[in-house]
Amino acid sequence: MLTSLLAMAGFALAGAITPGPVNVLALRHGCESPRTTALLYVLGASLSYAFIVWLMGQGSQWLLQIPALALWAPRLCAVYLLWLAWQIARAPTAPSAAQHPDAETAMQTAAAPAFLQGAAVQGLNPKAWLVALSGVGMFVIPLTSPSLHLQWALLWFCAVSLMACLLGVGCWAALGRVLQRWLRTPQRQRLLNRLLALVLVACVISMLA
Repeated sequence: MLTSLLAMAGFALAGAITPGPVNVLALRHGCESPRTTALLYVLGASLSYAFIVWLMGQGSQWLLQIPALALWAPRLCAVYLLWLAWQIARAPTAPSAAQHPDAETAMQTAAAPAFLQGAAVQGLNPKAWLVALSGVGMFVIPLTSPSLHLQWALLWFCAVSLMACLLGVGCWAALGRVLQRWLRTPQRQRLLNRLLALVLVACVISMLA
């Protein structure tokens, strides 16, 4: 159980801290918004992701009715996660946010509260839904047993995902200015992407083993 929780945490953190639209906006909030605004954005995005995980878990219950699918679901999800790690490792570098004044102006004039903005951006993020579904297949279904009901396994994964998202997105907000400077060069962007890909691969291998 402890090994599974550690693997859950590594998987969730790798997915939460990977550069993406949610973290890019967290970076901007951390650089330019008041501390309370940045915290509300992080909270909205994190609660939204935990809800997405719960929705994906509820939809996975039918897999338990078909043993063959329950057996192959973790393996199929592992294939997707390995493909995702490959995409992260070879992702193209992007210019810093400071080079996009139009995006900066749009964000500064956004009328939606930070909490709702975080929840909406996360809910519209396709990667969040795919990673949540993969996590359910990798961790929740294999943990389900007569002694551990699916809902309890799902609750564990939702809690771990929430904490990992708070930490991952929060790091981008709290250290936004530092990360923005450090990631200014393409070489450092590639290094970060490859390190995150390695973490994701390690999580997949630990579960398949």
